[in-house]
Amino acid sequence: MQRLSPFAGISAKFPWPPRAGKRFTDPSDSGFGPSLGWSGSLELRIAVKKSEIRKAQKLRYKVFFEEGGATPDPKAALTRRDICRFDKVCDHLIVVDHMARNRFGQIKPRVVGAYRLLRQEVAQAHFGFYSAQEFDIGPLLARHPQSRFLELGRSCVLAEYRGKKTIEMLWRGIWTYVKHYRIDAMIGCASIEGTDVSQMTNQLSFLHHFAQAAPEWQTSPLAHCYTEMNRAPKASVDARRALASLPPLIKGYMRVGAKFGKGAVVDRQFGVTDVFVIMPIAEIDTRYIEYFDDNASARARAA
Repeated sequence: MQRLSPFAGISAKFPWPPRAGKRFTDPSDSGFGPSLGWSGSLELRIAVKKSEIRKAQKLRYKVFFEEGGATPDPKAALTRRDICRFDKVCDHLIVVDHMARNRFGQIKPRVVGAYRLLRQEVAQAHFGFYSAQEFDIGPLLARHPQSRFLELGRSCVLAEYRGKKTIEMLWRGIWTYVKHYRIDAMIGCASIEGTDVSQMTNQLSFLHHFAQAAPEWQTSPLAHCYTEMNRAPKASVDARRALASLPPLIKGYMRVGAKFGKGAVVDRQFGVTDVFVIMPIAEIDTRYIEYFDDNASARARAA
């Protein structure tokens, strides 16, 4: 499967970011390591074994192909895994349920949530950023030569775990990763279901007029796959209806403060239309930084 939408949000019917609630507990303060925290039987960790990555690929196949209706290539169909060459160089943030049971009722740990993380220095040493297959991100990187970029990709959560707790764990893990590697900006793609952009006039025009990134953070699709997002005048856009109809993942990113590039890309294999997302860390809503950062939370309470 050669998915060109790293956020892979085509079937993620969950709210993000969480608004409030109990956090999962961190087992130690020993620093950044494979295990990042627990919540009941759920463990948040960085995959360190090939078997863990294979389990994440199986989860992605189930969500993207079996649930989402994407068309697998022969290799994916045979292995029932979403296999991608970028998997070898990315870090894989996973949530494991250690009390999950198989079809025979036996306890067998299962990967129930995953995100793929690609740091700029790793991308430059290998295949580049995954989103560069659709979007011309070279100028964006050139405008910020001192910044560290992180590409988020392949997000998915098993249907029965698609609730606040699992999503919160994944994003707590992303924030831990961002702090550890001193990331300055997160990038990637988000998807709107469907390939008929004439049916997305209100949604795409809303993102273009009301949520477009500032010029210094701007990017556009490659010329051969460019699809115009400015499909209606700003005055004619029904902003409330457009926002309500956007996928939960896109609305979640917007709550945090994410902005979007110019132009979209139609991905017919997956039956979606992709938009580029940019989240400069300095522009993320401080409410979410305080929520996911224990140190920030402590400072806020002491103030």
